[in-house]
Amino acid sequence: MRIGHGYDVHRFAENRRLILGGVEIPFEYGLLGHSDADVLLHAVSDALLGAAALGDIGKLFPDTDDRFLGADSLLLLAEVVRVIGENGYHIVNIDSTVIAQKPKLRGYIDTMRQNIADACKIDVSQVSVKATTEEKLGFTGRLEGISAHSVCLIDN
Repeated sequence: MRIGHGYDVHRFAENRRLILGGVEIPFEYGLLGHSDADVLLHAVSDALLGAAALGDIGKLFPDTDDRFLGADSLLLLAEVVRVIGENGYHIVNIDSTVIAQKPKLRGYIDTMRQNIADACKIDVSQVSVKATTEEKLGFTGRLEGISAHSVCLIDN
């Protein structure tokens, strides 16, 4: 068994969609990034790649490659799962936390969990997604962006 940790952060930007866990969330700002800037799925992807000692999503999907410009992070996550599978690993569980002062995410969590489970080809009971604020502290508290942490357990 191997444990992995992933972390990602993106700043808010105007004229961008806010995508978290593969869910488009109505909000005045989106997140800036080369792909769809889905911090939750990027953290999950990094946790899985890290657990398998295969680097990170920047190695697999470099932001210098226009093939990934505006990419759907659910598709990127599915590719990560394929790659770790090729290396003999399967997912035991994933636990993630999104840190955002706004918007409130509670109403979207179940869909995020299901999207992650579907992309990873695992049961939704193996996926946890939580959301929290930083009580108006730090860059997330000042509404400058959103971050996410994820841990996973994989086995071969």
